[in-house]
Amino acid sequence: MVALLMSIAATVSAQNVIVSPQWLHENISDPNIVILQPNFLRLDYEAEHIKGARFLWPTWLSADSPEGSFNPPDTKTATKVLQDLGINKNSKVVLCHTKAEVSVTARMFATLEYLGLKGQVYYLNGGLEAWKKAGYPVTKEMPEIKKGNFVAAVNPVLVDKDYVLKSLQAKSAEVVDARLKRFYDGDPTGNPRDGHITGALNLPYTDMIDSTNNIKPTEVLQKNFGAVVPDKNKEVVTYCFIGQTASVIYLTGRQLGYNIKVYDGSVQEWSRLPELPMEKTKKE
Repeated sequence: MVALLMSIAATVSAQNVIVSPQWLHENISDPNIVILQPNFLRLDYEAEHIKGARFLWPTWLSADSPEGSFNPPDTKTATKVLQDLGINKNSKVVLCHTKAEVSVTARMFATLEYLGLKGQVYYLNGGLEAWKKAGYPVTKEMPEIKKGNFVAAVNPVLVDKDYVLKSLQAKSAEVVDARLKRFYDGDPTGNPRDGHITGALNLPYTDMIDSTNNIKPTEVLQKNFGAVVPDKNKEVVTYCFIGQTASVIYLTGRQLGYNIKVYDGSVQEWSRLPELPMEKTKKE
């Protein structure tokens, strides 16, 4: 019985996607660990990073296009990017954010899972600041990167407007708006229509993050998430303005064991198509 319980505990632990600085420090010598530091400017990465960490420019994996913001790359492009970063088929990728760049790093998490690395991607809670606060060193040294062998293949955790509409019509998933409540209610956003997707629930991504840019403890995540979607057997499709902050809900939903997807086009697309339903919260 004890052995069985230990086995179950190990299995549960292995499913955690949000990891601590201590966990990374204890596992950093694992040859399969690949640390990526997403930064919009290479200067931030060059200033300091965890030894061995590689620079990830978010636009490599989420470029803007005439069709919308933050689009995932095709598998050919993604394969080249990921191989150039030294990612192999057996890699365990740890994402380390800097400053307050939680949502873009969460988007990288969702995108990497979309590209076929689901179950092999981890998010360092608190990012580089938490790593330093724990007393672990940083460096300016540039790592040597050996080309990897990972080949991207789509795992459809990023979905389109048709998927969302079908989910609403069939009631097969809970659609969750990750924006602040005032935007969900209908405050102006600069988009053609304001409010939220008709039938969507509201779970602001800020409910998942504390004032120090740490993801909140799992029991708090469960309380906040469970208040909106109490049934873990129900699929969740989350959205925001462009598919970035919704990725925080994706990340925390994955940590909690939800079957969750991101509507990539989000309000930027949905609000521009008048045939797609939107509503505002009624004011008392």
